[in-house]
Amino acid sequence: MSSASEGRFLSSSVPLLTPPPRCATLLTDDGVPVEAVYEPCTAGAGTPGDAAAEGTTATHAIVVAHGFSGSADRPAVRRAARVFAQRAAVITFSFRGHGRSGGRSTVGDREVLDLAAAVAWARELGHSRVVTVGFSMGGSVVLRHGALYTAESVAGHTAVRVSARKGRTGSAGAHSDAVVSVSAPARWYYRGTAPMRRLHWVVTRPSGRLVGRYGLRTRIATEDWDPVPLSPVAAVPLIAPAPLLLVHGDRDPYFPLDHPRMLAEAAGPGGAELWLERGMGHAENAADDALLARIADWATAAPSA
Repeated sequence: MSSASEGRFLSSSVPLLTPPPRCATLLTDDGVPVEAVYEPCTAGAGTPGDAAAEGTTATHAIVVAHGFSGSADRPAVRRAARVFAQRAAVITFSFRGHGRSGGRSTVGDREVLDLAAAVAWARELGHSRVVTVGFSMGGSVVLRHGALYTAESVAGHTAVRVSARKGRTGSAGAHSDAVVSVSAPARWYYRGTAPMRRLHWVVTRPSGRLVGRYGLRTRIATEDWDPVPLSPVAAVPLIAPAPLLLVHGDRDPYFPLDHPRMLAEAAGPGGAELWLERGMGHAENAADDALLARIADWATAAPSA
């Protein structure tokens, strides 16, 4: 659901004292290897003894869930990670079927297992507060993940059939403390815009999947959803008490404004904060540095569930 055009890579200068990124291959609960990158917080880098920066680094982590056809090394994802790392540690990863991860994309269904593995890794690295930030397909995944994985999950529980579960589940440590969903759909099978009709062709037709594999570098599963996973609008009410932020552009060519409004209404009074961004298009490609910084500020300031 992320557009294929990523734009020019925007680099930044980081002090040499900043620790280098750490790469890992994570194994999901259903056995899929997922590539992931951990980047420590750069706030206060080069100024040892900055208690505030060290405290943020020790406690806060943001896990980024990219859109369809994205990956951990795409320029738009790297730019978001750079901005987020100024305020917290960051984990980026490639969903199954994307980048160097194994498996095939299920376009938002079993991807919750990929996100859960990344969140659990953040906690293994010592971060006690983890916020998930998802874009487009990743935005729908963070909503379902927030509904299915909670702090009360039973230790060691395996969520192999996540799509079949209507209640809460998840392995210990795989829950998020707050959720940010950017440019997400409210409902499945939406074909109301030309980009979404093209996307459905890519996902559902053999010729489209060839385009996905060789044109978008995305390997797509051939099986239909069975059962159909919990929809984003049905997942939203189950996220509380974790804080929820919904972000959507008023020029999104994929999902019009009725989608974020449906999600916000489903959350109930006070259940979600909604930002309708003037002039913004779709997902990580359209989120500028200023918006990303505001999202990171919200993520690090939002109270824990």
